[in-house]
Amino acid sequence: MDAAESSSAADRTAIGAPHDAFAGRPPVPAVCVASMALVLSGGIYLAAYLPRHAPLGPAVGLVAAAGAALVAAIVLVAGLREFAWGTFFVVAKWALLAYAVIAGILEYVFVYDGTSGTMLVLLTASLIIFAVDIPVLFGFSVARFQTSDAAGR
Repeated sequence: MDAAESSSAADRTAIGAPHDAFAGRPPVPAVCVASMALVLSGGIYLAAYLPRHAPLGPAVGLVAAAGAALVAAIVLVAGLREFAWGTFFVVAKWALLAYAVIAGILEYVFVYDGTSGTMLVLLTASLIIFAVDIPVLFGFSVARFQTSDAAGR
């Protein structure tokens, strides 16, 4: 190995190879993306029927599965011991604020359009899942590349 290769290898070791951020970490991004795919599928299904009422069985199943996946992602993140929690909460807090505003605007549109009853409840649940899922994904995705809070003590 020549000097340039050894310098490059040393730089990767010092900085941390990309696979290091994934080693020993739960599959939070995959679970969050699955949750988002399910909730979007349910929302699209319901929205396709508006202003008429949709058959609710498929939508209830999709929203329930999305909620379960979101809970699983939160449990996976909460189970991490050595993790950059400060970074996670800074990123997740601001992303949650942004997505809460987006979800609030969408909720207003649904109510303004006269959506009511069970369809409104399902769409509201979908918006809540949407507004929490993305901040969890963003917070985890940024914090996994940071130095653990426990390592700094």
